[in-house]
Amino acid sequence: MENEMLTRREKVKLRQRQEMLTAACHLFCEKGYHNVTMHEIAAEAEFAIGTLYKFFKNKEDLYRSLIRQECCRFEEAVTRAMEEPEDEIEKLRNYVRVKGEKLRENLPLIRVFQVERRGANFHGLEEALRERHRIILERLAAIFEAAIQKRRFKKIADPFYLAVALDSVLDALLLLYLEAPESHPYPKNAQTILDLLFSGLAEPWCRGCDRNNQQEYSGGI
Repeated sequence: MENEMLTRREKVKLRQRQEMLTAACHLFCEKGYHNVTMHEIAAEAEFAIGTLYKFFKNKEDLYRSLIRQECCRFEEAVTRAMEEPEDEIEKLRNYVRVKGEKLRENLPLIRVFQVERRGANFHGLEEALRERHRIILERLAAIFEAAIQKRRFKKIADPFYLAVALDSVLDALLLLYLEAPESHPYPKNAQTILDLLFSGLAEPWCRGCDRNNQQEYSGGI
């Protein structure tokens, strides 16, 4: 809708900027951030180096723009996933499924980001990403809260902590996948991941074995 309000010239500039970001993403994923120059990005995107500098002050500015763009796309995708179904459990399944899909799609860039975040400060980028993450966690927490109010879930913990727990499991599985994709494939079935948290580990026959702890540990979906 916003693009429809742009003039033809603005649309051309937007397309050119996107072509530059796409070229930079390809090179960063192929060679690593520090092994790529602005001249190489300009050549890959088929623009003069002067044109590239009209859009981005330097390589750091371009990298920040790329990461913010991809994070924005990710946030939009998982937000839609949480909003579409009415049922809270389906919202969670959607979130787990879409987050997994988006992370796998962007695996090369995520690897670049994981390397660069350890040794560089991209002027506020980390803070901006943490704020986006906080917003996603609050949306997840709202789903848990609604399910608790409807008595779909037991209130075994604060809804925000439940959101953190679910998201942390997803991130941990991603890190394993990044390190050894063959040994630790990322689960494709959202229910598998939800079961890790909400179905419990005890077999039905032994859930009443320790009656003192039964109330504390018998939560689930």
